[in-house]
Amino acid sequence: MIELGQKLPATTLSQLTADGMVKHDVTELFAGKKIVLFAVPGAFTPTCSEAHLPGYVVLADKLQAKGVDLIACVAVNDAFVMKAWGEVHNASELLMLGDGDASFTKALGLSMDTEGFGGIRSQRYAMVIEDGTVTLLNVEAAGEFEASTAETVLAAL
Repeated sequence: MIELGQKLPATTLSQLTADGMVKHDVTELFAGKKIVLFAVPGAFTPTCSEAHLPGYVVLADKLQAKGVDLIACVAVNDAFVMKAWGEVHNASELLMLGDGDASFTKALGLSMDTEGFGGIRSQRYAMVIEDGTVTLLNVEAAGEFEASTAETVLAAL
């Protein structure tokens, strides 16, 4: 599993924009910025839709006031699903990123096999990344939802 002080792995994440599909090089996307990145097991799933994503939508301005340049959400879903999920939750201030093949999630060492639920998914976590380096990493225990909330990350900044 990735640890504090480590650089993010050189992988790509996808985003569907008004101009089409964008493949973001993670190293380039997060270079020179202070980022809050949170991951969910799946778009449109209960805790993710009812609490995790909405918390970051509501607190986006407060996170930005603490010097955060970008708030990004990632899931092992395709970019089409992530765009639709973001639109449903008015997440226009967030970068909704798809990790369709789980390559980013696996490279972080934060994947889990949900078997009947959906296969390989991301563990629920939040991290702060400064110039590509992890400076805060809060990984949830199975079935928990506290360490990765927007409120917890805001309090840590």
